Amino acid sequence: MGRRKPNGASSIYEGGDGYWHGRVTVGVKDNGNPDRRHVQAKSEAEVIRKVRALERERDNGTVRKPGQRWTVEKWLTHWLENIAAPAVRENTIAGYRVAVRKHLIPGVGAHRIDRLEPEHLEKLYVRMQKSGSKPATAHQAHRTIRTALNEAVRRGHLARNPASLAKAPRLEEHEIEPYTVEEVRRILEQAGERRNSARWAIALALGLRQSEALGLKWSDVNLDSGALVVRRGRQRPRWRHGCGGGCGRKYGGHCPARQPLRAETADTKSRAGRRAIGLPDELVALLRKHKDEQERERHTAAQLWREGGWLFATPTGEPVNPRTDYDEWKRLLKLARLRDGRLHDARHTAATALLLLGVPERAVMGLMGWSNSSMAARYQHITAQVRRDIAKRVGGLLWTSDDQGDDGIAGVRVPA
Repeated sequence: MGRRKPNGASSIYEGGDGYWHGRVTVGVKDNGNPDRRHVQAKSEAEVIRKVRALERERDNGTVRKPGQRWTVEKWLTHWLENIAAPAVRENTIAGYRVAVRKHLIPGVGAHRIDRLEPEHLEKLYVRMQKSGSKPATAHQAHRTIRTALNEAVRRGHLARNPASLAKAPRLEEHEIEPYTVEEVRRILEQAGERRNSARWAIALALGLRQSEALGLKWSDVNLDSGALVVRRGRQRPRWRHGCGGGCGRKYGGHCPARQPLRAETADTKSRAGRRAIGLPDELVALLRKHKDEQERERHTAAQLWREGGWLFATPTGEPVNPRTDYDEWKRLLKLARLRDGRLHDARHTAATALLLLGVPERAVMGLMGWSNSSMAARYQHITAQVRRDIAKRVGGLLWTSDDQGDDGIAGVRVPA
């Protein structure tokens, strides 16, 4: 008489349907009953292979969670609206939606997530670029599906993340050339003749992000102590029609009765982004002048003035649109007869100025609102002025000294 197998042991047997069957206990269901999985094959050897594979997954803790078998389309849709949307910023979720709906679902949406392979994704990235998408767009799709499938792994719907194994599209890194001190002076000279001139001093001297600068309010600034606090960021406005569709305009932003779809501001990107910054005396003087100018605009606008307390406002007191701000930056570069550059290059310029001044890394992180020191490598650039300063210091160390060694190099002596 054969010995009885212990409870929970795997079993393999030939069924009356002509197939071999295997059953493996991989854990316990939510209701407390054993979670026993079934596999089948036409031969005993094949079903043994499947049973052993399932046992290895059980022992490694990578068994797929029981329940519906998600397709890529269903999981991405569920993740996008129910997991990501409540947890990330509006700009982030907007990027996710484009990647999911325009590229990922049409490209690989029909696959089951447990059968998606790295090669499927790599072929998708190639197709995207052949169709005209930039490598950065394909890279955004890669980051999006990697993030979504990481959540599926964490929840037990997937044993491994194929996007983590797929080779991401190669991005070309363009070295940023920050503006020199002389170029910054030319920009500020041109800005001094236009509205909100202090806006550009804030950008180039303090390195605030565009959203942070446009989100500042007078309550965030203390001109007497010479400091400001970054608390929030200005969001790009989005609008919907408020006319019921009767205005004939295509976009909600052009509707005379338009209604906002998002708040004017949002909290800073991270805890590190909420920070206090000291103001140079020259910038304090510019802000005092700017305050007087804004007071005159308030008086001119009269009942049209919309009081919001904004540090930088339109002639009627409303917050500045980021697009208008961007266009003004481009206009300033042309007026100053300088090379074209991104608005974000002003932040790189400010970070590099801190490098020129030799400000300690910890202090730079606090001023720029960085949460880790790796950001310094991205924003601080070795300019010609930095190279000259290093060469001068090396020369001063090795060749300039009142007490030279026998070989004429400071501190270096030839052995006897």
